[in-house]
Amino acid sequence: MILVPMLDSMFHLQLTLLEKVVRPVIVYLVLVLLLRLFGKRELAQLNPFDLVVLLSLSNTVQNAIIGDDNSVTGGVVGAFSLLAINWLVVRMLFRSPRLNRALEGKAAVLIREGHIDRKALEREALTREELVEVVHRQGFEHIHDVHRCELEPNGTFYIEARDPSIADKRHEELLAKIESLVQQVNAMRGTGAA
Repeated sequence: MILVPMLDSMFHLQLTLLEKVVRPVIVYLVLVLLLRLFGKRELAQLNPFDLVVLLSLSNTVQNAIIGDDNSVTGGVVGAFSLLAINWLVVRMLFRSPRLNRALEGKAAVLIREGHIDRKALEREALTREELVEVVHRQGFEHIHDVHRCELEPNGTFYIEARDPSIADKRHEELLAKIESLVQQVNAMRGTGAA
């Protein structure tokens, strides 16, 4: 007898099915719009503050998605609605590159030929220190080692190495020739001693 009320409270929808579907769809669309408006920085999660915002955001919109319904069925319907709207949006953006570019925006070029674009950093609300940290995480010692650094619309960084200068190339060639001569001298010493 206890089983029936328990199952009823677990699976009985307290809201209409239509409301359970519409709520997550509206929240999804609003979040996509807000993340687009507030920039790529939140997606890049450059510092603990950005991560806290993203984690808190999910908790903030939870009640808007589920309403007063805490049933298992309501959770399943909400999850299905979120996945379905995301599937539809991804397919729509795939089929329409123009719409995709309009919604996602374009990459911000932060470094060109080893020089930081301060205006681009300002537009993206990034500090020089944050950019240097990103460059270091990608294996570069200095900003001048980077040919191009872009912050992509999805929050990832694309970094391209700068080609070595002519002086650097000559230095490498000279070191290679010296190494070759050392090996030849060592080989001759080994042959002459025998």
